[in-house]
Amino acid sequence: MNEFLIVDLGLADYRETWSLQRRLVAARKAGAICDVLLICEHPHVITLGRSGRPEHLLASEHLLRQMGVEFLPTDRGGDITYHGPGQLVGYPILNLTEHRRDVGWYVRQLEETMIRATADFGMRAVRKPGRTGIWIEEQGEENKLGAIGVHLSRWVTSHGFAYNVATDLRYFDLIVPCGIAGRGVTSLERLLHCRVSLGEALTPMAMRFGEVFECEPRWATRGELERELAGHEQTLEPVAAE
Repeated sequence: MNEFLIVDLGLADYRETWSLQRRLVAARKAGAICDVLLICEHPHVITLGRSGRPEHLLASEHLLRQMGVEFLPTDRGGDITYHGPGQLVGYPILNLTEHRRDVGWYVRQLEETMIRATADFGMRAVRKPGRTGIWIEEQGEENKLGAIGVHLSRWVTSHGFAYNVATDLRYFDLIVPCGIAGRGVTSLERLLHCRVSLGEALTPMAMRFGEVFECEPRWATRGELERELAGHEQTLEPVAAE
């Protein structure tokens, strides 16, 4: 069974994490590292995907500044979404040539990972035809628990999934979540009626990810990951003429 590195970045700036992903993608394309799953949470940020519609941002620039929310267009797929404290965000850097060259399959596998992790908490999440992500019935309504937006370059993946654990759901009022009007969002805390930490959700998510993608997790620190990256990146630096 192939292994993958899993690295918990903790609370991490969105731009810095995006930059790290690009470095990892380059190293993965070169075969310098194995597959990686970055796990983190972000300070308040709203991101717009390649197919996103700017009108799905409902808040003014002034309001965003008042609330301390950054807004960024990105190169991921999908529409608009919110990231913030209490949300478990996963960024898989996978070479799909070693799994399956099928974007639809990959997205379904990310959904399956979140569905199984949710089942570990005794809750049943489902897919909905035509809607990416996972959904759960709550008081007669279908609410979104996990969102997905990915990017592929030469079959190497980046960006990924966002899973609401203890997220302050009021921030979703600033957008039309994922561009789907009339649908709500929910979190594990709201569903379970008790406090749930990211740490409690991280291990089930990591284990289910390995199960779904048939690979063995190897936990690593940010420092260990940087050392692996540095070894690759040093070979790309031009050699000075003597």
